[in-house]
Amino acid sequence: MTTPTTDTATAPAAERRSWLRDHSELGVCVLLLALGVLVLTDALTMDVDIAQRGPVGPTTVPIVVGGGLLVVAALLAVDVLRGGRGQAETSEDIDLSEPADWRTVLLLTGVFLGAAVLIEPLGFPVAGALLFWGAAYALGSRGFDRDPLIAAVLSLVTYAVFNNLLGVPLPGGPLMGVL
Repeated sequence: MTTPTTDTATAPAAERRSWLRDHSELGVCVLLLALGVLVLTDALTMDVDIAQRGPVGPTTVPIVVGGGLLVVAALLAVDVLRGGRGQAETSEDIDLSEPADWRTVLLLTGVFLGAAVLIEPLGFPVAGALLFWGAAYALGSRGFDRDPLIAAVLSLVTYAVFNNLLGVPLPGGPLMGVL
């Protein structure tokens, strides 16, 4: 006697893979859920005695963002489970046949890492100006006469707003006495 060649163990596994493939957007829900929990955990365990400035403290925005992430994750999960599907990218301005522009990616990575390294010894105004100027150059701007000036003004305004108006201390570096 011969037994049927269909394996009963592979049928449920194939159905499970098919269901997961049809509901792959749930992965985004899990990512948003994890990110929301992380943000809320960090916000609720934050030491607020040092930077408390009035009724709206430094935990307000992270709590709102974390809660928003949880709500979006739940709404997206409900939509996906009800049959909602993400729309395919129409690629109106993206040519997928072209290779990635790794030069720009590497330049931006170098600029960000350089600013992170230089912010402590040089201070935010100088490191921020180098960051803004380097990012503009990496993204294609070649205004060598105006880009450094715009970067310096943008960095100084950002420093003044955060340090003086919002009370978020940023390292001033050598310019600490001047600013």
